[in-house]
Amino acid sequence: MEHTSLANVVRATRRMFIRDLVLAARIGVYAQEHGRSQRIRVNVDLAVEDDGAANLSRPAVGADDLRRVVDYGLLVEAVRRIATGRHIQLVETFAERVAEACLEDQRVRVVRVTVEKLDVFADAASVGVEIERRNI
Repeated sequence: MEHTSLANVVRATRRMFIRDLVLAARIGVYAQEHGRSQRIRVNVDLAVEDDGAANLSRPAVGADDLRRVVDYGLLVEAVRRIATGRHIQLVETFAERVAEACLEDQRVRVVRVTVEKLDVFADAASVGVEIERRNI
């Protein structure tokens, strides 16, 4: 599937991502999926407001300081909390909760979340969903 780039000089955004985070999650609508965890893979792509947006003629360097960027460590922790929290029936709901967690930081302009269940069908690598949400 073709995606537009989330890093964009005109929109003054940088692309940040979390790739192939594999977790055990309490997820699934079917009876055999309740009361147990199953493997999922989560990918998150973000368009993050560039802290040097005032000067588009050159890339923002800024201070080498974690406070000036979105902390991917906090986002990974949020995804882990969602995975280990109460049972979620749908991968769509899981993806929406991840997107909501990412969009809490107002610097995140767009979030694209992919959630895949890895062990559903023996003859398929995965099944899942991808969503895209934005801060207004």
